[in-house]
Amino acid sequence: MHKKVLMAVAASALFVSSNVFAETGDWMVRIRAVHVDWANESDPVNALAVPANGIHLENKTIPEVDISYFFTRNLAAELILTDPQKHKINITQSAAGAFEAGSLRELPPTLTLQYHFLPDAQFRPYVGAGFNYTTFSKVDLAPLNAVSGGNNTIDRASFGGALQLGFDVKVGANSYINLDVKKLYIKTDLTNSALGKLSTITGDPVLIGIGYGLKF
Repeated sequence: MHKKVLMAVAASALFVSSNVFAETGDWMVRIRAVHVDWANESDPVNALAVPANGIHLENKTIPEVDISYFFTRNLAAELILTDPQKHKINITQSAAGAFEAGSLRELPPTLTLQYHFLPDAQFRPYVGAGFNYTTFSKVDLAPLNAVSGGNNTIDRASFGGALQLGFDVKVGANSYINLDVKKLYIKTDLTNSALGKLSTITGDPVLIGIGYGLKF
């Protein structure tokens, strides 16, 4: 009797396990076009009469490649990649008026853990949360140097959170159309060799993407 019960329990556990982990090992690759919309929040730069939120990073649309691994039908990890993206830096108001202050390149690799609510449906919504590690390179602030005097630079790395909301629509046996919205938390300091810290720049962009995905 006990043996039959144990066999029944084992069979049930095997059935549940095979369903929950039916897609374990599945990979999904998406290519997205993503519009980067910066929050453009910054401290005032009193030495230059730049008001609060007067430092703006250029909004633009960039390419993105995303690689997801499904641990289960519902749970996946997504690595979000692009190449370093150039953004102009603008001062909207100052003692010298509005001007283009230079440019930089930013690279924000991001990792999120996602929950997919309807993994077998045609419409498959998901939410995600994780972190980004953003690096800044090729910082060129020559126009700002000419206005402020001294050399200006920014911190070269930022570590922050990431939130994600999106959905896939199945359009083929293994292909999907994807809409995705992310909020990244990115912050850096603008410093001057003579004056020290000038401002904290809070980028915190919203990324709105549309793309195409394949599941393997």
